[in-house]
Amino acid sequence: MVAAPIGLIANPASGKDIRRLVAHASTFDNAEKVNIVRRVLAGALAQGAKRFLYMRDEHDLVGAALDALRERPDCEPLDTPFTGTPIDTERAARAMREAGCGVVVSLGGDGTNRMIVRGWREAPLIAISTGTNNVFPLMLEGTVAGAAAGLIAVGAVALTEVSTQAKRIALTVEDEGDDLALIDAALVAGAFAGTRAIWEVGGLRRIVLARAEPAAVGLSAIGGLLEPIGATDEGGLDLELCSEAGADDVSGTVLRTLAPIAPGRYAAIALRRLRRLAPGEPVVLCGPGLLALDGERERRLKPGQRATARVLRDGPLVIDVARTLRFAAERGRFRLHAEPADAWEHDGEAPMQAASRA
Repeated sequence: MVAAPIGLIANPASGKDIRRLVAHASTFDNAEKVNIVRRVLAGALAQGAKRFLYMRDEHDLVGAALDALRERPDCEPLDTPFTGTPIDTERAARAMREAGCGVVVSLGGDGTNRMIVRGWREAPLIAISTGTNNVFPLMLEGTVAGAAAGLIAVGAVALTEVSTQAKRIALTVEDEGDDLALIDAALVAGAFAGTRAIWEVGGLRRIVLARAEPAAVGLSAIGGLLEPIGATDEGGLDLELCSEAGADDVSGTVLRTLAPIAPGRYAAIALRRLRRLAPGEPVVLCGPGLLALDGERERRLKPGQRATARVLRDGPLVIDVARTLRFAAERGRFRLHAEPADAWEHDGEAPMQAASRA
């Protein structure tokens, strides 16, 4: 079987938004991202991966990782236009689909992976977290993430065995193009995106959640602390916030909570309504306001303009790294050809034991 190429998308901007200043979030600098990419490459190469395609960026993260390897593998930048904006990620994902990539390894946050899914809705993803309020990507060691990618690329483990199709929030915007979110879509009062990232709750009006995780930080946590909905649960959650969320004298409040909206930063939340959403059930968000998708203000809704959100299970194929490695191990993938039994004996000791005694 010919090994499929592995796609690499590393976002140099992830983990550097305003929440680093107003909260207590840690930082993933570009040097660490280069190290992670290097480990991903090492893990994939160890499993027989042959070819890699990567997204270019202004800091050349993958190129820097390649420079540190003793032997440069077959790793090429995609021939896609470079703009230095999130559209590069969308275009890269689309190009990886067209090139037949067997798996995509991403370094970024919820927003990075959202753009990947915009370009390739059912992308086979190993998402490594290097962002801020991350729910979709996971904190994974690059070495084992790369090994899992390599095993799938060479066909040692089938994608269908170790992947789960994720949910997404499908958005249809009146008189405009469609959009999506992976975790949350919110209507925020105001007309200016500003720093884009949401780090205060005063302007929040409505939130649709595909995942409401009590162990998360960000908008997902607001729903998660009240009505948890995980990645494997069907449907989502619809939250309607009071007009002055967090105020002491909010009329019409039915629920209150104190939620971590950024690392180390809590906010009082007042809800007027909370309800479960069935798969595909529509929620209409009506302007004026801004649509925030996966924690960042993205689109402006004009007065009276409507956006309809639905939680669907037709998103990316999320690869379980631990399960991939376990399946490979159970099938003997990592057992090297052994020498005759007597070659392993040295005065009754295994070679490593004998070497240590020597």
